[in-house]
Amino acid sequence: MGYVSKSQIQQAVAKKFKVDAGLVIVYGLRAKFGGGKTQVFCLIYKSLDAMKKFEPKYRLIRQGVVEKEKIKKARRTKKEDKNKKKKLRGIAKTKGQKK
Repeated sequence: MGYVSKSQIQQAVAKKFKVDAGLVIVYGLRAKFGGGKTQVFCLIYKSLDAMKKFEPKYRLIRQGVVEKEKIKKARRTKKEDKNKKKKLRGIAKTKGQKK
């Protein structure tokens, strides 16, 4: 028999406290050996704005409230590209740019 999923726990908590399931954050699941018990941390918010204000970004992404941003270049990589571009001349300068 498998463990209980986060979404099932989220639905159960939302039903018990009579709130929208989208405003319930479930994390930190720890199943006890032998089954039958799972320890969970759960946060219930009054509104979506309150959730966005206090909840860490990674949990909002997991919840599906916020989309993940595109990965930015590292600072060192930007500097290396800039210095490589300095060495190029003419048309090669536009070809040497990486996006």
